[in-house]
Amino acid sequence: MAGPGPKPDAFVSKEDGNKYWDGVEADVNGMLGGLPEKGYGFISNLDLRSSRAFLAKLGIGTGRGRAVVGLALEGGAGIGRVTQGLLLDVAKEVDVIEPNSRFTAGLEKTPGVRSIFNVGLQDWRPENGDKYDLIWVQWCVGHLNDEQLVAFLEQCKSALQPESGIIVFKENMSHRDTDDFDEVDSAVTRTDKSYLSLFKQANLRVVRTELQRGFPEELLAVRSYALMPIDIQA
Repeated sequence: MAGPGPKPDAFVSKEDGNKYWDGVEADVNGMLGGLPEKGYGFISNLDLRSSRAFLAKLGIGTGRGRAVVGLALEGGAGIGRVTQGLLLDVAKEVDVIEPNSRFTAGLEKTPGVRSIFNVGLQDWRPENGDKYDLIWVQWCVGHLNDEQLVAFLEQCKSALQPESGIIVFKENMSHRDTDDFDEVDSAVTRTDKSYLSLFKQANLRVVRTELQRGFPEELLAVRSYALMPIDIQA
């Protein structure tokens, strides 16, 4: 009897993923997979508001009991939708990782954007001993296989501000009991169980997690995770 087939993440192809994004317009509609044009124009603002509230519960932001952090990093930034719509409000400076330089062209002279790394997440390495107070990664790690994702998490962990730095992952959840590969953009949608296992492999623990509320039921569920090194107590 034949054994189990390859895991969904085994089909992830950097080349195929890049080809998909090369054909995407450099605007919010393109970044969100065409959802705004399909009648979901409210998704971006709702997403940003929810993310702001999530950070506030971690003590990051403006207002009583919160603080603006010094340096943040956005992984898989695209055109900077999250950087400009959220991170520049809660951090004094922001670095971005985005392999497609066409997407980041509009960020080059944006006040507060410090460094732009036009490389894939799997190829990014922290520079000059930089330590980030906040690393935000959203809707992009499906383009990494499991091994690459753990390695990226370890790079992020090494670049966190000691004792206080936080990584936030915000990603779609598989609607099945298993991870799901999408041939269209060569990306894998993982289950909550898969993410928790990968976080553990990278010696990270979840200090807060929430499901996104307010998205239409026909869309995939979205979950946010706040992560810190296992040996750091929040």
